Amino acid sequence: MTTNQKTTNGKIIKGIGGFYYVEADDVIYECKARGNFRKQGISPLVGDNVEISVNEAELAENRIEKIYERKNVLVRPPLANLDRLFIVASLVDPTINTLILDKLIAIAEYKNIEPIIVITKTDLDDSYKKYEDIYISAGYKVVECDNESGKGADEIKELLKGKISAFSGNTGVGKSSLLNNIFPDLELATGETSKKLGRGKHTTRHCELFKVEGGYIADTPGFSSLDIERCEKIYKDDLPYCFKEFEPYLDKCRFQTNCSHINDKGCAVAQAVKDGEISPLRHQSYITMYNEVKDIKEWQKR
Repeated sequence: MTTNQKTTNGKIIKGIGGFYYVEADDVIYECKARGNFRKQGISPLVGDNVEISVNEAELAENRIEKIYERKNVLVRPPLANLDRLFIVASLVDPTINTLILDKLIAIAEYKNIEPIIVITKTDLDDSYKKYEDIYISAGYKVVECDNESGKGADEIKELLKGKISAFSGNTGVGKSSLLNNIFPDLELATGETSKKLGRGKHTTRHCELFKVEGGYIADTPGFSSLDIERCEKIYKDDLPYCFKEFEPYLDKCRFQTNCSHINDKGCAVAQAVKDGEISPLRHQSYITMYNEVKDIKEWQKR
């Protein structure tokens, strides 16, 4: 290392076109990644904790020298080291899709990220209580939001403190509007839902962390059900453990080693659904997800 260089640790807050922007010592450095990362099959991700070399000579390049061990990784959106995933669902325009919501929750559980369910547009539809009851009963935090009145903003602010968080959900549910309502200075791009297509236009083009409340938030591009199916597959043996409310019953099934937890004889999960202890709507999401992956063989996972 030359006398014009120093090393320091920081966090990648944005990556565009092969350049990475690292926040370190209250300064944002533009960096390139070392070539040996490519040889190792590693790509730096937004959210990575890294060591960088800062070249103080004019026109010299700063470099990412080391990527520290990751707590978790999402493929789409490409983010690392998340603490909380705020899953945003709207009651209208578009209407709530519980299967997509449950897939996102399952992915968060699988990746050891705390899911927070955010229900938006509660001023336009009073049916949110039934969904709130389902997810609170399943063991999840639910926040009701109304971007017109600001309802729920303070609660979300509190949940963001000191955490690295991402906001996800289908296009048009109001992710960017929600963040702009809470943090007007962010001025994130928003788009109205297309009436003709019944879905929103993509408004966020890249992942970027914004420093707020002693932590970071990321407004994430896409992350639709199609992204989940392509990039974040949960296989059948792991799937039951991604439904938190199943856990008390998983070791009580008659045939524990090969119970699918659908309608097997002696299945404690299926019995809990009949007894009203587990939501039938949640169980149906599990069945749909199970059927999507049940025939995948071990060799196909590689």
